[in-house]
Amino acid sequence: MAIIKSAVKQWRQSLKKNAINQSNKSILRTQIKALRKAIQNKNKEEAQKLLPKTFSTIDKSIKKGTIHENQGNRHKSRLSRQVELLNASPSK
Repeated sequence: MAIIKSAVKQWRQSLKKNAINQSNKSILRTQIKALRKAIQNKNKEEAQKLLPKTFSTIDKSIKKGTIHENQGNRHKSRLSRQVELLNASPSK
């Protein structure tokens, strides 16, 4: 345990930031799981409905610094591609 006041304060702040980041990551993971479940069940309407909400959650996580921008962009790219494949009409 730190003795210096500034170190104690920094430790308290780090605990708060850690809790906030964990909460934001949990919200993000839950939203992504819901979208992936809709994709897996081939539910086009639900996937289309969840996609903007998921993108918004990803963007908020990037803005808050919970995840890196490249990681968020990668999630958005892969999820949008999967939803597009759901909407694509069968070739045969």
